[in-house]
Amino acid sequence: MGPRLVHYSDVENAYDTPDRIGRLADTLVDLDGPDAVLVGTGDNTGPGVLSLVTNGRQSLDLFGAVDPEFDTFGNHDFDHGLDATRSVVERSPQTWLTANVEHGGERFLSGETAPWALREVDGTRVGFTGVTTADGANPSADPLTFTDPFAAVGDAAGALRERGAELVVVLSHLGDEDDRLARRCDVDVVLGGHVHERRVARVEGALLARPGSNGHTVVEVDLGGAEPTAAFRDTTDATPHEGVAAAIEGRLAEAGLDDVVGHVADPIDRERIDTYGGESRIGNFVADAYRWATGADVGLQNGGGVRSDEEPLAGDVTVADLISVVPFEEPVVVARITGAELRQLCREGSGLVSDFGRESWWNAHLSGLSVVWDRESRTVESLTVGGEPVADGETYTVATTDYLLHTSREFPVLTESHRVDAHDTQYEVLADYARAEGIDPEVTGRVTRR
Repeated sequence: MGPRLVHYSDVENAYDTPDRIGRLADTLVDLDGPDAVLVGTGDNTGPGVLSLVTNGRQSLDLFGAVDPEFDTFGNHDFDHGLDATRSVVERSPQTWLTANVEHGGERFLSGETAPWALREVDGTRVGFTGVTTADGANPSADPLTFTDPFAAVGDAAGALRERGAELVVVLSHLGDEDDRLARRCDVDVVLGGHVHERRVARVEGALLARPGSNGHTVVEVDLGGAEPTAAFRDTTDATPHEGVAAAIEGRLAEAGLDDVVGHVADPIDRERIDTYGGESRIGNFVADAYRWATGADVGLQNGGGVRSDEEPLAGDVTVADLISVVPFEEPVVVARITGAELRQLCREGSGLVSDFGRESWWNAHLSGLSVVWDRESRTVESLTVGGEPVADGETYTVATTDYLLHTSREFPVLTESHRVDAHDTQYEVLADYARAEGIDPEVTGRVTRR
C-alpha cells in the first residue's frame, strides 16, 4: 500500500463506555505499523463523563496503549483549564502540534509542543502541522489567543516544503473551515475534526477527511498512489483492547457515577438530527430541566451543547448518562431580556440567520414558549410565552448555559450583561429534574419551521 496515515478525532464520550474505547484502541493498534503515522485532530481528551472527573487524564489510558505520533488541540481540550491541559501534554507519548494557539505572546506550551514536524514514512518525506478553532472554546481557555489558522498553515507549509516535504498534512480542528484551508494553503491532506459528521472529499486537489465522533470510526489514508485516498474503518467488530477497557472500567467505578436517577421506557434518540434538526425529545428534556430548576419563563439549550451519539438514552439512566448529554462544568444561568431580544434570540436559532453551523440547522432547544419560524422571509411569524403573545417592551427570563453569555458565535443577542442569577452545573440540573419529574419528554410542537 505504501505510506499511510491512521486518523482518529473527537473521541469525547467514547471514554465513558469501556468496550467502545477498547474497540477504538484495538482498531488503532491493528492499523498502525512501520509504514503508518497515527495522528489525532483534537477533542480527544474531552468532553465526557470521565473527562469531568479526571480533568482529561483518562485519555492517557488510550494514548499510552496506542502510542500516537502526533495530535493537535481541539477546543474542548482546554475545558478543565490550562494546567490540566499541560498535565496531559507532558504525560502523553505523542508530539502535540499547534501552529496557531498562543499563550502570553508565544506558542502554547512552547517547551512541549511544536508548530510543525517532518517525518519519513515508508520512504516519503511527510510534513505535519496542526491548527485549532476558537469556536466553542470554554471560558477556561480565555488566556489563550487563537491566531489566523490560514496564515499559520501557510507559514508551516512553506517551512516544510523548504525542508524537503513531499506531502504536507494538516491536523485541523477547524470544522467546516477545512474547505477554505484547502483553497488558501499549499497542502495535500487535511485531516479534520470539530464537526462530527464523517467525510471524505477533495478540494482544490487536497484530500479532506473526518472520522466522525465518539470512537465509532477511524480514517485510513493511503499516501502511496498518484494522489492520496482515504477509507473509513469501522471499530464495531474489533475486540476491545483489554488494557484500555479495564483501565476505563476502573476509573468509572472509582468515580461512583452509576447512581440511577430515572428510567426511560421509550428510548430517546440523540443523533445529529436530534441536536440540529429542530424540536426533539432530547432537546426538550434539557430545556425543560433548565426552566424547571430556575423558575425562568423560558429554557434554552444550544444544539451543539447536547452531545450527539448513536446510542439513545434507554432503560435505567445514571448520572453518568446525563453527564454524557451535557458534559461541561458550567452552571445553568438566568438571563433577563426584552421581548424584542427574545424574538431575535429565536431568529438566531436558525442557521439561515446565524453564522454558526449550516443553513439547514436549527440550533435552539426551547421550553416555555411556542415559536413559528418562516424560512423564506427569515422572520418569527408568531411567538408566545406561557400561551401569551410576546410583547417587545416586556422583560422575560431565560435559563440557559453559561457558555452562551460568553460566545458571539451562537445567539449573540445574549451577553454577560443579561445575567441575573446562576444555579447548579448543567448535568446536576438534569439529574435533579430526572429524579423529581422522570424522563419522558415529548415533541409538543413548540417549534414550527415553515
